[in-house]
Amino acid sequence: MTKAIIGNIVDIFNRQVYFGEVTVSGGKIVTIEKREAAKGEQQTAAYILPGFIDSHVHIESSMLVPAEFAKLAVVHGTVATISDPHEIANVCGMPGVEFMIANGKTVPFKFHFGAPSCVPATIFETAGAALTANAVAVLLQKDEIKYLSEMMNFPGVLAGDEEVLKKIAAAKKYNKPVDGHAPGLRGSDAKKYIDAGISTDHECFTAAEALEKLGHGMKILIREGSAAKNFEALIGLLNDHPGELMFCSDDKHPDSLAEGHINQLCVRAVAKGIDVFKVLQAACINPVKHYKMDVGLLRAGDAADFILVENLVNFKVTQTYIDGELVAEKGRSFIAGDKSGVVNQFNCVEQSPAEFSCKHSGEKEILVIEALEGQLITNKLIAAPNIINKEIVSDVSRDILKIVVVNRYKNAPVAKAFVKNFGLQQGAIASTVAHDSHNIIAVGADDASICKAVNLVIKAKGGVSCVTNRREMILPLPVAGLMSNEDGYRVAALYTAIDKMVKDELGSTLAAPFMTLSFMALLVIPHLKLSDLGLFDGDGFKFADNL
Repeated sequence: MTKAIIGNIVDIFNRQVYFGEVTVSGGKIVTIEKREAAKGEQQTAAYILPGFIDSHVHIESSMLVPAEFAKLAVVHGTVATISDPHEIANVCGMPGVEFMIANGKTVPFKFHFGAPSCVPATIFETAGAALTANAVAVLLQKDEIKYLSEMMNFPGVLAGDEEVLKKIAAAKKYNKPVDGHAPGLRGSDAKKYIDAGISTDHECFTAAEALEKLGHGMKILIREGSAAKNFEALIGLLNDHPGELMFCSDDKHPDSLAEGHINQLCVRAVAKGIDVFKVLQAACINPVKHYKMDVGLLRAGDAADFILVENLVNFKVTQTYIDGELVAEKGRSFIAGDKSGVVNQFNCVEQSPAEFSCKHSGEKEILVIEALEGQLITNKLIAAPNIINKEIVSDVSRDILKIVVVNRYKNAPVAKAFVKNFGLQQGAIASTVAHDSHNIIAVGADDASICKAVNLVIKAKGGVSCVTNRREMILPLPVAGLMSNEDGYRVAALYTAIDKMVKDELGSTLAAPFMTLSFMALLVIPHLKLSDLGLFDGDGFKFADNL
Protein backbone atom coordinates (compact mmCIF):
# COMPACT_ATOMS: atom_id res chain seq x y z
CA MET A 1 0.00 0.00 0.00
CA THR A 2 1.35 3.40 -0.99
CA LYS A 3 0.67 6.52 1.06
CA ALA A 4 1.64 10.15 0.60
CA ILE A 5 2.30 12.58 3.46
CA ILE A 6 2.29 16.27 2.60
CA GLY A 7 3.93 18.97 4.68
CA ASN A 8 6.96 21.13 5.29
CA ILE A 9 9.89 18.79 4.83
CA VAL A 10 12.82 19.41 7.17
CA ASP A 11 16.03 18.46 5.36
CA ILE A 12 18.56 18.47 8.20
CA PHE A 13 21.49 17.43 5.98
CA ASN A 14 21.06 20.35 3.59
CA ARG A 15 19.75 22.72 6.25
CA GLN A 16 16.55 23.64 4.45
CA VAL A 17 12.78 23.44 4.84
CA TYR A 18 10.51 23.17 1.82
CA PHE A 19 6.91 22.22 1.07
CA GLY A 20 6.64 18.78 -0.41
CA GLU A 21 5.40 15.21 -0.36
CA VAL A 22 6.85 12.03 1.12
CA THR A 23 5.70 8.84 -0.61
CA VAL A 24 5.89 5.63 1.41
CA SER A 25 5.50 2.02 0.27
CA GLY A 26 6.55 -1.27 1.84
CA GLY A 27 7.89 0.46 4.93
CA LYS A 28 10.34 2.55 2.89
CA ILE A 29 10.42 6.13 1.63
CA VAL A 30 10.05 5.85 -2.13
CA THR A 31 10.31 9.53 -3.04
CA ILE A 32 10.57 12.96 -1.45
CA GLU A 33 9.48 15.68 -3.84
CA LYS A 34 9.00 19.43 -3.71
CA ARG A 35 5.55 20.62 -4.75
CA GLU A 36 3.64 23.83 -5.12
CA ALA A 37 1.52 24.80 -2.14
CA ALA A 38 -1.95 26.20 -2.45
CA LYS A 39 -2.56 29.59 -0.88
CA GLY A 40 -2.04 29.34 2.88
CA GLU A 41 -1.31 25.58 2.69
CA GLN A 42 2.34 25.81 3.66
CA GLN A 43 1.63 28.04 6.66
CA THR A 44 -0.82 25.55 8.17
CA ALA A 45 0.99 22.35 7.23
CA ALA A 46 2.89 20.24 9.75
CA TYR A 47 6.66 19.84 9.61
CA ILE A 48 8.01 16.42 8.60
CA LEU A 49 11.34 15.39 10.11
CA PRO A 50 13.25 12.25 11.15
CA GLY A 51 12.12 10.65 14.40
CA PHE A 52 13.82 11.45 17.70
CA ILE A 53 16.33 9.07 19.27
CA ASP A 54 17.32 8.62 22.90
CA SER A 55 21.05 7.93 22.53
CA HIS A 56 21.50 6.31 25.94
CA VAL A 57 18.73 4.95 28.14
CA HIS A 58 18.17 2.15 30.60
CA ILE A 59 14.65 1.06 29.68
CA GLU A 60 14.39 -0.60 33.09
CA SER A 61 14.48 2.80 34.82
CA SER A 62 11.13 3.64 33.25
CA MET A 63 9.74 0.76 35.34
CA LEU A 64 8.21 -0.47 32.08
CA VAL A 65 9.08 -3.46 29.91
CA PRO A 66 10.34 -2.40 26.45
CA ALA A 67 6.95 -2.81 24.74
CA GLU A 68 5.28 -0.48 27.25
CA PHE A 69 8.16 2.00 27.10
CA ALA A 70 7.63 2.17 23.34
CA LYS A 71 3.90 2.78 23.81
CA LEU A 72 4.62 5.98 25.73
CA ALA A 73 7.70 7.12 23.81
CA VAL A 74 6.19 7.17 20.31
CA VAL A 75 3.61 9.75 21.39
CA HIS A 76 6.52 12.18 21.81
CA GLY A 77 8.10 11.34 18.45
CA THR A 78 10.75 8.90 19.68
CA VAL A 79 11.23 6.11 17.14
CA ALA A 80 14.35 4.40 18.49
CA THR A 81 16.67 4.08 21.47
CA ILE A 82 20.21 3.07 22.27
CA SER A 83 19.29 0.87 25.23
CA ASP A 84 21.69 -0.50 27.83
CA PRO A 85 20.14 -3.57 29.57
CA HIS A 86 22.75 -3.28 32.30
CA GLU A 87 20.16 -3.13 35.09
CA ILE A 88 18.33 -6.37 34.35
CA ALA A 89 21.65 -8.05 33.56
CA ASN A 90 22.86 -7.30 37.08
CA VAL A 91 19.79 -9.10 38.42
CA CYS A 92 19.24 -11.95 35.95
CA GLY A 93 22.34 -12.13 33.76
CA MET A 94 22.09 -13.33 30.16
CA PRO A 95 18.40 -14.39 30.48
CA GLY A 96 17.60 -10.80 31.46
CA VAL A 97 19.21 -9.39 28.31
CA GLU A 98 17.41 -11.97 26.20
CA PHE A 99 14.10 -11.01 27.84
CA MET A 100 14.61 -7.37 26.86
CA ILE A 101 15.45 -8.22 23.25
CA ALA A 102 12.49 -10.59 22.89
CA ASN A 103 10.00 -8.20 24.47
CA GLY A 104 11.24 -5.32 22.34
CA LYS A 105 10.57 -7.32 19.19
CA THR A 106 6.86 -7.59 20.00
CA VAL A 107 6.18 -3.96 19.02
CA PRO A 108 6.96 -1.65 16.08
CA PHE A 109 9.78 0.30 17.71
CA LYS A 110 13.52 0.27 17.05
CA PHE A 111 15.34 -0.81 20.19
CA HIS A 112 19.11 -1.08 19.77
CA PHE A 113 20.46 -2.99 22.76
CA GLY A 114 24.04 -3.12 24.00
CA ALA A 115 26.12 -5.82 25.65
CA PRO A 116 26.47 -4.84 29.33
CA SER A 117 30.17 -4.34 30.08
CA CYS A 118 30.10 -4.19 33.87
CA VAL A 119 28.10 -7.00 35.46
CA PRO A 120 28.69 -6.84 38.34
CA ALA A 121 29.57 -3.15 38.32
CA THR A 122 32.10 -3.50 41.15
CA ILE A 123 33.43 -6.13 43.56
CA PHE A 124 32.15 -4.04 46.48
CA GLU A 125 28.50 -5.09 46.20
CA THR A 126 26.42 -8.23 45.74
CA ALA A 127 24.79 -8.59 42.33
CA GLY A 128 22.57 -11.36 41.03
CA ALA A 129 24.73 -12.32 38.08
CA ALA A 130 28.05 -11.89 36.28
CA LEU A 131 28.85 -11.50 32.59
CA THR A 132 32.42 -12.50 31.80
CA ALA A 133 34.39 -11.27 28.81
CA ASN A 134 33.46 -14.51 27.02
CA ALA A 135 29.76 -13.94 27.69
CA VAL A 136 30.03 -10.35 26.45
CA ALA A 137 31.74 -11.59 23.28
CA VAL A 138 28.85 -14.00 22.68
CA LEU A 139 26.37 -11.14 23.03
CA LEU A 140 28.34 -8.89 20.68
CA GLN A 141 28.04 -11.49 17.94
CA LYS A 142 24.25 -11.11 17.96
CA ASP A 143 22.69 -8.87 15.31
CA GLU A 144 20.39 -7.39 17.98
CA ILE A 145 23.38 -6.19 20.03
CA LYS A 146 24.68 -2.98 18.48
CA TYR A 147 27.42 -1.82 20.85
CA LEU A 148 29.33 -2.45 24.09
CA SER A 149 27.40 -0.70 26.85
CA GLU A 150 28.91 1.96 29.07
CA MET A 151 32.34 0.96 30.38
CA MET A 152 31.89 2.17 33.94
CA ASN A 153 35.04 0.46 35.12
CA PHE A 154 37.33 3.26 33.97
CA PRO A 155 39.88 2.36 36.70
CA GLY A 156 40.06 -1.07 35.06
CA VAL A 157 40.65 0.50 31.65
CA LEU A 158 43.41 2.71 33.03
CA ALA A 159 45.02 -0.19 34.89
CA GLY A 160 44.89 -2.48 31.86
CA ASP A 161 42.62 -5.04 33.52
CA GLU A 162 42.65 -8.16 31.34
CA GLU A 163 38.88 -8.85 31.49
CA VAL A 164 38.03 -5.23 30.74
CA LEU A 165 40.38 -5.05 27.76
CA LYS A 166 38.98 -8.33 26.40
CA LYS A 167 35.48 -6.84 26.34
CA ILE A 168 36.68 -3.76 24.50
CA ALA A 169 38.65 -5.92 22.07
CA ALA A 170 35.55 -8.00 21.34
CA ALA A 171 33.59 -4.87 20.46
CA LYS A 172 36.36 -3.76 18.12
CA LYS A 173 36.47 -7.23 16.54
CA TYR A 174 32.79 -7.04 15.64
CA ASN A 175 33.04 -3.38 14.61
CA LYS A 176 30.68 -2.15 17.31
CA PRO A 177 31.22 1.11 19.25
CA VAL A 178 32.07 1.25 22.94
CA ASP A 179 30.09 3.52 25.23
CA GLY A 180 31.83 5.32 28.07
CA HIS A 181 31.12 6.38 31.64
CA ALA A 182 33.82 8.46 33.25
CA PRO A 183 32.46 11.19 35.55
CA GLY A 184 35.08 13.78 36.36
CA LEU A 185 37.89 12.00 34.52
CA ARG A 186 40.29 14.63 33.18
CA GLY A 187 43.81 15.12 31.87
CA SER A 188 46.03 12.26 30.79
CA ASP A 189 43.72 9.69 32.38
CA ALA A 190 40.81 10.87 30.23
CA LYS A 191 42.97 10.65 27.11
CA LYS A 192 44.16 7.16 28.01
CA TYR A 193 40.58 6.04 28.60
CA ILE A 194 39.41 7.45 25.26
CA ASP A 195 42.43 6.10 23.39
CA ALA A 196 41.48 2.60 24.59
CA GLY A 197 38.52 2.85 22.23
CA ILE A 198 35.83 4.49 24.34
CA SER A 199 33.71 6.62 22.03
CA THR A 200 31.09 8.43 24.17
CA ASP A 201 30.41 9.82 27.62
CA HIS A 202 27.09 10.86 29.17
CA GLU A 203 28.52 11.70 32.61
CA CYS A 204 30.02 15.16 32.08
CA PHE A 205 28.94 17.57 34.81
CA THR A 206 30.63 20.68 33.39
CA ALA A 207 31.23 22.19 29.98
CA ALA A 208 34.98 22.27 30.68
CA GLU A 209 35.06 18.52 31.23
CA ALA A 210 33.02 17.90 28.08
CA LEU A 211 35.24 20.20 26.00
CA GLU A 212 38.34 18.37 27.13
CA LYS A 213 36.84 15.01 26.14
CA LEU A 214 35.62 16.41 22.84
CA GLY A 215 39.18 17.52 22.18
CA HIS A 216 40.30 13.90 22.49
CA GLY A 217 37.77 12.77 19.88
CA MET A 218 34.97 11.61 22.17
CA LYS A 219 31.26 12.17 21.47
CA ILE A 220 29.34 13.80 24.34
CA LEU A 221 25.77 12.92 25.26
CA ILE A 222 23.70 15.67 26.87
CA ARG A 223 21.72 13.91 29.59
CA GLU A 224 18.44 15.07 31.05
CA GLY A 225 16.74 12.34 33.05
CA SER A 226 14.42 12.20 36.02
CA ALA A 227 17.28 12.72 38.49
CA ALA A 228 20.53 13.53 36.66
CA LYS A 229 20.19 16.75 34.68
CA ASN A 230 23.15 18.13 32.73
CA PHE A 231 21.32 19.97 29.93
CA GLU A 232 21.88 23.47 31.30
CA ALA A 233 25.59 22.85 31.89
CA LEU A 234 26.28 21.41 28.43
CA ILE A 235 23.76 22.70 25.89
CA GLY A 236 25.89 25.70 24.93
CA LEU A 237 28.43 23.31 23.39
CA LEU A 238 25.96 22.47 20.64
CA ASN A 239 26.69 25.79 18.92
CA ASP A 240 30.27 24.81 18.11
CA HIS A 241 30.07 20.99 18.14
CA PRO A 242 26.85 20.00 16.34
CA GLY A 243 28.37 16.83 14.90
CA GLU A 244 29.65 15.45 18.19
CA LEU A 245 26.69 15.84 20.57
CA MET A 246 23.56 13.76 21.16
CA PHE A 247 20.59 13.88 23.53
CA CYS A 248 19.78 11.17 26.07
CA SER A 249 17.74 10.57 29.20
CA ASP A 250 19.80 7.74 30.77
CA ASP A 251 17.18 7.10 33.47
CA LYS A 252 13.59 8.30 33.10
CA HIS A 253 10.71 7.37 35.37
CA PRO A 254 7.28 6.53 33.91
CA ASP A 255 5.57 9.74 34.98
CA SER A 256 8.11 11.97 33.23
CA LEU A 257 8.13 9.69 30.16
CA ALA A 258 4.37 10.11 29.93
CA GLU A 259 4.91 13.89 29.85
CA GLY A 260 7.66 14.05 27.26
CA HIS A 261 10.97 12.76 25.98
CA ILE A 262 13.65 14.01 23.57
CA ASN A 263 11.12 16.45 22.10
CA GLN A 264 11.33 18.45 25.34
CA LEU A 265 15.07 18.94 24.91
CA CYS A 266 14.52 20.25 21.38
CA VAL A 267 12.05 22.80 22.72
CA ARG A 268 14.47 23.99 25.38
CA ALA A 269 17.46 24.14 23.03
CA VAL A 270 15.64 26.18 20.38
CA ALA A 271 14.33 28.50 23.10
CA LYS A 272 17.96 29.25 23.98
CA GLY A 273 18.53 30.49 20.45
CA ILE A 274 20.46 27.47 19.19
CA ASP A 275 20.11 26.87 15.46
CA VAL A 276 17.27 24.40 14.88
CA PHE A 277 19.26 22.31 12.40
CA LYS A 278 22.01 21.81 14.98
CA VAL A 279 19.41 20.81 17.55
CA LEU A 280 17.83 18.28 15.19
CA GLN A 281 21.23 16.94 14.20
CA ALA A 282 21.81 16.01 17.84
CA ALA A 283 18.28 14.68 18.34
CA CYS A 284 17.88 12.71 15.12
CA ILE A 285 21.01 12.30 12.98
CA ASN A 286 24.12 11.86 15.13
CA PRO A 287 22.97 8.73 17.02
CA VAL A 288 22.06 6.94 13.78
CA LYS A 289 25.45 7.68 12.26
CA HIS A 290 27.49 6.89 15.38
CA TYR A 291 25.79 3.61 16.25
CA LYS A 292 25.01 2.56 12.65
CA MET A 293 21.36 2.34 13.65
CA ASP A 294 18.68 0.69 11.53
CA VAL A 295 16.68 3.92 11.45
CA GLY A 296 15.64 6.08 8.51
CA LEU A 297 16.72 9.73 8.24
CA LEU A 298 14.05 11.06 5.86
CA ARG A 299 15.81 10.26 2.61
CA ALA A 300 14.57 8.36 -0.42
CA GLY A 301 15.30 4.66 0.12
CA ASP A 302 15.40 4.98 3.92
CA ALA A 303 13.10 3.17 6.30
CA ALA A 304 9.98 5.33 6.76
CA ASP A 305 10.78 6.41 10.32
CA PHE A 306 9.64 10.02 10.65
CA ILE A 307 7.39 12.34 12.58
CA LEU A 308 5.10 15.30 12.01
CA VAL A 309 5.25 18.24 14.40
CA GLU A 310 3.17 21.42 14.59
CA ASN A 311 6.20 23.67 14.27
CA LEU A 312 9.93 23.88 14.97
CA VAL A 313 9.42 25.77 18.22
CA ASN A 314 7.10 23.68 20.40
CA PHE A 315 7.78 20.37 18.59
CA LYS A 316 4.31 19.13 19.46
CA VAL A 317 4.12 15.75 17.74
CA THR A 318 0.99 15.10 15.70
CA GLN A 319 2.02 11.82 14.04
CA THR A 320 4.78 9.22 14.43
CA TYR A 321 5.63 6.67 11.73
CA ILE A 322 7.92 3.66 12.11
CA ASP A 323 8.61 1.57 8.99
CA GLY A 324 5.70 3.43 7.40
CA GLU A 325 3.25 2.39 10.13
CA LEU A 326 1.37 5.11 11.98
CA VAL A 327 2.17 4.29 15.62
CA ALA A 328 0.93 7.48 17.33
CA GLU A 329 -1.30 10.41 16.52
CA LYS A 330 -2.25 13.52 18.49
CA GLY A 331 -1.27 12.14 21.88
CA ARG A 332 -2.67 8.67 21.30
CA SER A 333 -0.43 5.62 21.00
CA PHE A 334 -1.40 2.78 18.68
CA ILE A 335 1.16 0.39 20.13
CA ALA A 336 -0.58 -2.40 22.02
CA GLY A 337 1.85 -4.79 23.61
CA ASP A 338 0.75 -8.06 25.18
CA LYS A 339 1.35 -8.51 28.90
CA SER A 340 4.82 -9.97 29.26
CA GLY A 341 5.99 -12.85 31.38
CA VAL A 342 8.21 -12.38 34.42
CA VAL A 343 11.91 -12.98 35.03
CA ASN A 344 13.30 -12.31 38.50
CA GLN A 345 15.74 -13.27 41.21
CA PHE A 346 14.65 -12.66 44.78
CA ASN A 347 15.84 -14.79 47.69
CA CYS A 348 15.63 -12.88 50.98
CA VAL A 349 13.18 -13.18 53.88
CA GLU A 350 11.16 -10.46 55.57
CA GLN A 351 13.04 -8.37 58.12
CA SER A 352 12.34 -7.29 61.71
CA PRO A 353 12.89 -3.73 63.04
CA ALA A 354 15.85 -4.97 65.10
CA GLU A 355 17.75 -5.69 61.88
CA PHE A 356 17.88 -1.96 61.20
CA SER A 357 19.18 -0.79 64.57
CA CYS A 358 22.53 0.97 64.60
CA LYS A 359 24.38 0.61 67.90
CA HIS A 360 26.40 3.57 69.12
CA SER A 361 30.00 2.53 69.68
CA GLY A 362 31.29 5.81 71.01
CA GLU A 363 31.56 7.67 67.70
CA LYS A 364 31.64 11.46 68.12
CA GLU A 365 31.26 11.97 64.38
CA ILE A 366 29.75 9.99 61.53
CA LEU A 367 30.01 10.22 57.76
CA VAL A 368 26.83 11.38 56.07
CA ILE A 369 25.92 11.02 52.39
CA GLU A 370 24.65 14.32 50.99
CA ALA A 371 22.22 13.74 48.14
CA LEU A 372 22.26 16.52 45.54
CA GLU A 373 19.22 17.57 43.53
CA GLY A 374 19.62 16.77 39.84
CA GLN A 375 22.95 14.97 40.23
CA LEU A 376 24.22 11.42 40.62
CA ILE A 377 27.26 12.55 42.56
CA THR A 378 26.95 12.95 46.32
CA ASN A 379 28.96 14.90 48.85
CA LYS A 380 30.67 13.49 51.90
CA LEU A 381 29.66 15.24 55.13
CA ILE A 382 30.67 14.79 58.75
CA ALA A 383 28.09 15.23 61.51
CA ALA A 384 27.50 14.45 65.15
CA PRO A 385 25.33 11.33 65.59
CA ASN A 386 21.83 11.52 67.06
CA ILE A 387 21.92 9.03 69.94
CA ILE A 388 18.84 7.64 71.70
CA ASN A 389 19.04 4.62 74.02
CA LYS A 390 22.61 3.87 72.89
CA GLU A 391 21.54 3.74 69.24
CA ILE A 392 22.29 6.12 66.37
CA VAL A 393 18.95 7.09 64.88
CA SER A 394 17.51 9.43 62.27
CA ASP A 395 17.44 13.13 63.12
CA VAL A 396 14.48 14.69 61.32
CA SER A 397 15.26 18.14 62.71
CA ARG A 398 18.62 18.17 60.89
CA ASP A 399 17.33 16.14 57.92
CA ILE A 400 19.89 13.40 58.61
CA LEU A 401 18.05 10.13 58.05
CA LYS A 402 18.98 6.48 58.27
CA ILE A 403 19.56 4.79 54.92
CA VAL A 404 19.85 1.01 54.57
CA VAL A 405 20.62 -1.58 51.90
CA VAL A 406 19.28 -5.13 52.24
CA ASN A 407 20.74 -7.94 50.14
CA ARG A 408 17.90 -9.27 47.97
CA TYR A 409 19.81 -12.30 46.65
CA LYS A 410 20.50 -14.01 49.98
CA ASN A 411 19.96 -13.47 53.68
CA ALA A 412 22.73 -11.22 55.00
CA PRO A 413 23.30 -8.44 57.57
CA VAL A 414 21.72 -5.09 56.71
CA ALA A 415 24.09 -2.27 55.69
CA LYS A 416 23.32 1.05 57.41
CA ALA A 417 24.42 4.66 57.03
CA PHE A 418 22.97 8.17 57.12
CA VAL A 419 21.91 10.55 54.36
CA LYS A 420 20.96 14.22 54.10
CA ASN A 421 18.52 16.12 51.85
CA PHE A 422 15.63 13.65 51.50
CA GLY A 423 13.58 15.85 53.81
CA LEU A 424 11.30 13.13 55.22
CA GLN A 425 9.44 14.25 58.33
CA GLN A 426 8.02 10.79 59.06
CA GLY A 427 7.70 7.31 57.58
CA ALA A 428 9.98 5.69 55.01
CA ILE A 429 10.39 4.77 51.37
CA ALA A 430 12.00 1.66 49.88
CA SER A 431 12.88 0.39 46.43
CA THR A 432 14.35 -2.61 44.64
CA VAL A 433 15.61 -0.22 41.98
CA ALA A 434 19.06 0.49 43.41
CA HIS A 435 21.83 0.91 40.88
CA ASP A 436 23.75 -1.09 40.02
CA SER A 437 23.11 -4.37 41.83
CA HIS A 438 19.48 -3.62 42.68
CA ASN A 439 19.42 -4.76 46.24
CA ILE A 440 16.72 -3.23 48.45
CA ILE A 441 17.42 0.37 49.46
CA ALA A 442 15.37 2.39 51.94
CA VAL A 443 15.48 5.67 53.83
CA GLY A 444 13.28 6.71 56.70
CA ALA A 445 12.60 8.58 59.90
CA ASP A 446 12.50 5.51 62.17
CA ASP A 447 13.39 1.82 62.11
CA ALA A 448 9.81 0.55 62.29
CA SER A 449 8.81 2.52 59.21
CA ILE A 450 11.96 1.47 57.34
CA CYS A 451 11.23 -2.17 58.17
CA LYS A 452 7.63 -1.89 57.00
CA ALA A 453 8.65 -0.27 53.70
CA VAL A 454 11.32 -2.91 53.08
CA ASN A 455 8.96 -5.79 53.83
CA LEU A 456 6.37 -4.43 51.41
CA VAL A 457 8.80 -4.79 48.50
CA ILE A 458 10.05 -8.17 49.75
CA LYS A 459 6.49 -9.52 49.81
CA ALA A 460 5.95 -8.25 46.25
CA LYS A 461 9.37 -9.56 45.13
CA GLY A 462 10.13 -6.10 43.85
CA GLY A 463 8.70 -2.62 43.80
CA VAL A 464 8.77 0.87 45.27
CA SER A 465 6.95 1.49 48.55
CA CYS A 466 6.00 4.33 50.85
CA VAL A 467 4.71 4.15 54.42
CA THR A 468 3.44 6.85 56.75
CA ASN A 469 2.06 6.70 60.27
CA ARG A 470 -1.39 6.12 58.78
CA ARG A 471 -1.11 4.27 55.49
CA GLU A 472 1.12 2.43 53.03
CA MET A 473 1.42 2.17 49.26
CA ILE A 474 3.41 0.01 46.86
CA LEU A 475 3.95 -0.08 43.10
CA PRO A 476 4.86 -3.75 42.39
CA LEU A 477 7.73 -4.37 39.94
CA PRO A 478 7.65 -8.14 39.34
CA VAL A 479 9.99 -8.15 36.32
CA ALA A 480 13.44 -8.41 37.93
CA GLY A 481 12.25 -6.09 40.71
CA LEU A 482 12.76 -3.30 38.16
CA MET A 483 9.76 -3.22 35.85
CA SER A 484 6.02 -3.71 35.82
CA ASN A 485 4.40 -5.77 33.10
CA GLU A 486 1.18 -3.76 33.32
CA ASP A 487 -0.03 -1.02 30.95
CA GLY A 488 2.50 1.81 30.78
CA TYR A 489 0.01 4.60 31.39
CA ARG A 490 -1.42 2.79 34.42
CA VAL A 491 2.08 2.37 35.84
CA ALA A 492 2.78 6.06 35.22
CA ALA A 493 -0.40 6.99 37.13
CA LEU A 494 0.49 4.72 40.06
CA TYR A 495 4.01 6.10 40.16
CA THR A 496 2.65 9.66 40.13
CA ALA A 497 0.45 8.78 43.10
CA ILE A 498 3.21 7.23 45.20
CA ASP A 499 5.63 10.04 44.31
CA LYS A 500 2.99 12.56 45.45
CA MET A 501 2.56 10.65 48.71
CA VAL A 502 6.29 10.88 49.43
CA LYS A 503 6.25 14.63 48.88
CA ASP A 504 2.89 15.58 50.38
CA GLU A 505 2.72 13.22 53.35
CA LEU A 506 6.36 12.45 54.17
CA GLY A 507 7.63 15.90 53.22
CA SER A 508 10.38 15.03 50.74
CA THR A 509 11.82 18.11 49.09
CA LEU A 510 13.39 16.22 46.17
CA ALA A 511 11.98 16.46 42.65
CA ALA A 512 12.38 12.70 42.14
CA PRO A 513 12.84 11.03 45.56
CA PHE A 514 12.72 7.43 44.31
CA MET A 515 15.13 8.11 41.46
CA THR A 516 17.51 9.89 43.83
CA LEU A 517 17.23 7.00 46.29
CA SER A 518 18.11 4.51 43.56
CA PHE A 519 21.46 6.23 42.99
CA MET A 520 22.54 6.22 46.63
CA ALA A 521 23.94 2.72 46.04
CA LEU A 522 25.71 3.61 42.77
CA LEU A 523 29.31 3.06 43.77
CA VAL A 524 30.87 4.09 40.44
CA ILE A 525 29.76 7.70 40.97
CA PRO A 526 31.60 9.71 43.68
CA HIS A 527 31.76 10.61 46.47
CA LEU A 528 30.01 8.57 49.18
CA LYS A 529 27.52 5.74 48.63
CA LEU A 530 26.14 2.67 50.41
CA SER A 531 26.23 -0.90 49.10
CA ASP A 532 24.85 -4.02 50.77
CA LEU A 533 28.40 -4.59 52.07
CA GLY A 534 28.86 -1.17 53.65
CA LEU A 535 29.57 2.53 53.25
CA PHE A 536 31.73 3.18 50.20
CA ASP A 537 34.26 5.93 49.46
CA GLY A 538 34.02 6.58 45.71
CA ASP A 539 37.18 8.70 45.66
CA GLY A 540 39.47 6.07 47.10
CA PHE A 541 37.33 3.29 45.59
CA LYS A 542 37.26 1.43 48.88
CA PHE A 543 34.99 0.98 51.86
CA ALA A 544 34.81 3.97 54.17
CA ASP A 545 36.19 3.66 57.68
CA ASN A 546 33.52 5.65 59.48
CA LEU A 547 29.79 4.99 59.77
